[in-house]
Amino acid sequence: MKKRCVLTAFVLLFVACKEEPTPTTIADQYYETELFKAVQLEGFFPDSKTFVDYTPKDSFALLEKKYLELREEKDFSLKAFVEENFERFPALPEIAANDTLSDMYAHIERMWPRLRKEADVPEAHSSKIALPKPYIVPGGRFREIYYWDSYFTMEGLLVSGRYELAESMVENFAFLIDSLGFIPNGTRDYYLTRSQPPFFSLMVDAISRENPAQRLRFLPQMLAEYDFWMRKDSLNESWGSSTASRYRVELADGAVLNRYWDSGDTPRPESYREDRELAEMLYDEKQKKQLYRDLRAAACSGWDFSSRWYGTKGKFSTTKTTRILPVDLNSLMYFMEMQISKAYADQTKVAEATQFKAKAEARKAAIQKYLWSDEGFFLDYDFEDEKSMQEWTLAAVYPLYFELATPEQAAQVRATLIKQFLKPGGLLTTVDHSGQQWDAPNGWAPLQWMAVYGLLNYGYTDDATLVADRWLNINEKVYANTGKMMEKYNVEDLSLISGGGEYPTQDGFGWTNGVALGFKKLMEKTNEQ
Repeated sequence: MKKRCVLTAFVLLFVACKEEPTPTTIADQYYETELFKAVQLEGFFPDSKTFVDYTPKDSFALLEKKYLELREEKDFSLKAFVEENFERFPALPEIAANDTLSDMYAHIERMWPRLRKEADVPEAHSSKIALPKPYIVPGGRFREIYYWDSYFTMEGLLVSGRYELAESMVENFAFLIDSLGFIPNGTRDYYLTRSQPPFFSLMVDAISRENPAQRLRFLPQMLAEYDFWMRKDSLNESWGSSTASRYRVELADGAVLNRYWDSGDTPRPESYREDRELAEMLYDEKQKKQLYRDLRAAACSGWDFSSRWYGTKGKFSTTKTTRILPVDLNSLMYFMEMQISKAYADQTKVAEATQFKAKAEARKAAIQKYLWSDEGFFLDYDFEDEKSMQEWTLAAVYPLYFELATPEQAAQVRATLIKQFLKPGGLLTTVDHSGQQWDAPNGWAPLQWMAVYGLLNYGYTDDATLVADRWLNINEKVYANTGKMMEKYNVEDLSLISGGGEYPTQDGFGWTNGVALGFKKLMEKTNEQ
């Protein structure tokens, strides 16, 4: 197959074999061409994602042939070649209109139609994966649907009374699981080597609050996603006394937990130049491939990037994501197992319900053993070096959100949050000022959500409402000054917006909108009591 494929082709391939795409199949052929590498390394675009979202006017095989012939000519211009042979993506409808005199929450309601995309029409040569139902995109540079973003966006849609749109987003993710066997990072072909934090079961749970039958309806897809995350293959890796296979890690005592992973070991197409430049300091080709996989795995985590994944403090090039057992991922997997158990129980399938409840309890025990630190905080675990990671992060709130923590553990986490993480604008992501966007001084909407509801689960209502109130205040302050809802915020210095990362701060913004509406509803309910 010589041209970049639309989703129909992926369906035909992956339904037949039920295997995850690898870097040597279909679309990645394009990302290995001399043309693609030349454009990305030349740095025509400040954001490397720009070019991968352009649509070639012909198959990449023909464009590669044309490029190789023309580049030898004396007056050849690569920039002109791109302009002639690629279609720019259409601009999103204006979503940051300067209406700062209006109410922020009314502004969010007006933004939903602007962030909405109707069912996709497959387009030849495009990197876009077509979806059959309407959906909401995050905004800014993110013009396609993203996996974990969508859960928090959906919570806002439900507050807005847009149940049908929230349901259609779940249906789109179910479609991806049915056709690809998993949910990719986002709906672009360059994301087909990885997933993202598995929030599908939470999405199903969210729409089940109004219609309990939804849990049974989407049980087949929850089972398929569970199989994706737990699948073993013959390519086992040995790290210390542990064995890793894809996203699954088996520890020396037989406990099974999960890691973030990616099937690729080349630079990410959407960040090709940045990954190549980072790997230049490594002389060994094997080390470079490992770094590329670890960078991809960090993107799989959603925390791209953070000192959370560093092997050596302060050194981005020591990122070792694939050798870390994350607190958030394993808490999500616990919830998935519990949801599947509940769905089976709804069908009075006692044996299956009992089996998945046992899996969840075994994971809970492993989380307690490996991810709780004697220092009084939930920490990621380095299974290569067999020790806790030293980076304290807001991922520690996930066990509270899913009620995996004991009351004593919750009390210790709560104390650390208030003492070290709480700032004037909400909670820090980590306490490390590394320059990465998933570190201090930035705060992110999804982590505020998990923290607030985690604290509420253990009766810390005053602390939860304090965090929610501070987060809404910074949202409102930045909106009053800019007319925009941001992807992330500087929670330490309220005079600044945010910083760090591979790209400028984005406005839109799906999950910030969803969390703001959810927190507003929570604060109103709290004030009534």
